[in-house]
Amino acid sequence: MQRILGIDIGATGIKGAMVDLQKGELCTERIKYSTPKPATAEAFVPVIKQLITDFNWEGQPIGFGFPAIIKNGTAHSAANIDKSFLGFNLKEYYDAQLGCETFFINDADAAGIAEMEFGKGKDIKDGVVILLTLGTGIGSAVFNDRVLLPNTEFGHLKWKDSIAEKYAANSVRENNDMKWKEWGPRLNEIVKHIEFIFSPDLIILGGGVSKKFDKYKEYLNPSCEITAATLRNNAGIIGAAMGYELLSRKIDLSDAVV
Repeated sequence: MQRILGIDIGATGIKGAMVDLQKGELCTERIKYSTPKPATAEAFVPVIKQLITDFNWEGQPIGFGFPAIIKNGTAHSAANIDKSFLGFNLKEYYDAQLGCETFFINDADAAGIAEMEFGKGKDIKDGVVILLTLGTGIGSAVFNDRVLLPNTEFGHLKWKDSIAEKYAANSVRENNDMKWKEWGPRLNEIVKHIEFIFSPDLIILGGGVSKKFDKYKEYLNPSCEITAATLRNNAGIIGAAMGYELLSRKIDLSDAVV
């Protein structure tokens, strides 16, 4: 399979595009729709069907990045989506609703897989690489010697009186109209805390705010290398498509070497 539809479901937007699996890049324009409110499984169906129609992809397999802990197609967390997804079998429901085979992976893991294969991590053969996605929350993907440790949730590390993503996610910056010089040091606190615990060799910052890296990089000073993701906000779509392709080759993503 040379190309597949990848869909990245987020707390505020649902983005899709056709992905060239050989090149690791979008081969169509990216189309985005607002995430419905409430963001329930049923409410997602017409949005996803519209994306399928947009790309003339009826009846064909789709890879999804989804903002939750995902095990065997079932969501095991629901931090920034409707609580009805907790314990919900995504694959079973959407296979039936969409009339095609689907595959679901944690959205940050999807972005990490893409960045390790085609982005800043592609030349790294060993060591620990952490990708953090900065958006509504803080997602994370961890690779040791290019092997994925799935479903980490570093945004939920305890921090001060709450959790890390309530302190330094990009949504915190936006909602509080924070200047880069105010938000950057906050992010640095979280980055250095994660570095202390996990001793990574490289930290990659992804999500939409990665394209603004030059505006806040001066406030980040971990001991390891830190950089912005190459694939920017397309990494989740690319990784979702790659996740399906890996599964079709019967590679267990809990031991995915990319």
